[in-house]
Amino acid sequence: MSQQHHALSSQESYNPNHLLDILLGKMQLKNDAALSRMLEVAPPVISKIRHHRLPVGASLLIRMHEVTGMSIRDLRDLMGDRRTKYRLSDAQGRPKPEEKAAAAAAAAAQQAGQPAQGQAGQSGDVTPKTGNYAH
Repeated sequence: MSQQHHALSSQESYNPNHLLDILLGKMQLKNDAALSRMLEVAPPVISKIRHHRLPVGASLLIRMHEVTGMSIRDLRDLMGDRRTKYRLSDAQGRPKPEEKAAAAAAAAAQQAGQPAQGQAGQSGDVTPKTGNYAH
């Protein structure tokens, strides 16, 4: 298995260990196992973050905020994340190829004046379908 690094981990200032160590001290915890219990995550999550195999994600940052009362900005600063915005990757939010093909087919059928499959024209459907209404 090849070791994957998150894009943020290539930043020289990125150091999630500093954040985790500060949290251990602030919460007066003895080790990462106690920290994982406090944050309600599996212990391997903390280990993977320490070894730069997993980034500190938004949900974990929110949990850290809830447990410590520290601001998200302060938590991000502690690990060296100086970005002003989180951005979704290009792959997130993009329709899957089959969804894209189905949407294109439906649009083409609508432009041709034909109802898309599963819309009007079914037996027993006597209500005329006019306009683009969200049902």
